[in-house]
Amino acid sequence: MVIFLGIGFFFIYWFLLKLDGEQKAAIWQSFREADYWWVIVCVLCSLLSHLTRALRWQLLFKPIGHHPGVNNTFGSVIIAYMGNLAFPRAGEVMRCATLRTSEDIPVEKSLGTVVTERIIDLMAFGLIVVIGMLVMFGQAKDWLYNTLSEKFDSLPNIWMIAGVLIALAILAFAGYKLLWKRLLKISIFRKINDLVLGMVDGVKSIFHMGTRNTVLFLIYSMAIYLLYILGGLIIFHAFGETSWLGMRAAFVVYLFGSVGMTFSQGGIGVYPALVMMGLTDIYGISMEVGTACGWLLWGSQQAAVIAVGVGYLLYFSIKKRKKNK
Repeated sequence: MVIFLGIGFFFIYWFLLKLDGEQKAAIWQSFREADYWWVIVCVLCSLLSHLTRALRWQLLFKPIGHHPGVNNTFGSVIIAYMGNLAFPRAGEVMRCATLRTSEDIPVEKSLGTVVTERIIDLMAFGLIVVIGMLVMFGQAKDWLYNTLSEKFDSLPNIWMIAGVLIALAILAFAGYKLLWKRLLKISIFRKINDLVLGMVDGVKSIFHMGTRNTVLFLIYSMAIYLLYILGGLIIFHAFGETSWLGMRAAFVVYLFGSVGMTFSQGGIGVYPALVMMGLTDIYGISMEVGTACGWLLWGSQQAAVIAVGVGYLLYFSIKKRKKNK
């Protein structure tokens, strides 16, 4: 936790260190001139994405015979996001614990659904990144190519990359067939094999929910990521300089921000910096407005999670006391 928080605060310090007095004043002016009605709409969009995630999570409990309520699953999801701001992945345990209190669902069963959900999210995000690379035309594509060109003398074309990936896949499959049975005789590899098979079974479980629920699960999954992207599109309207940006720019901002979330605790410092970089380097937005836009997009979402999360912590605490009495 200390390392990830340290990375975030380092980025904030490093960024502020580069600014002179006029730039700091201009950034503050951008904050003051922002239309905060759009920020409120962005917060509502963020909360709606969390509600959609809660509805999707509900579906995973049906095959194991549990039917938690929307209020409790939504509160557990919000608490998970709040917990992840403090400790990496602590939120996943916290949401299972709160559901144990409110719905009497064993923690181990909840954790199984969380693992399944995370695997699906990882696969979905990978697909989104691939789609992003394929559809990122125009300024974004040129910026990415030029940035990489500065680091490398020559860049391989798409067919060369595809060929290397196919060759690696063939080698991996051949190695699996030739060596894996021998490696399974070693204890640690048996444990890895069991873990992987368990994850695969977890992913397969979504197809045991029935056709209707499986379709709903996929719809909710698409809606979650669409709402993430819409949050960026909405925040653009808070500033006159970014109001002309469209869905493609929002998609680019989402990709940049997602990278930031992996580098520091909750994306602190890194998320706003990468959003600013995307807006300034690709779309020519001023650094001052890009900075304000990145911080409002990140900060408004985290503030909403903390505010609603604290409310739900009190709610679950009171519920637990009544239950104990």
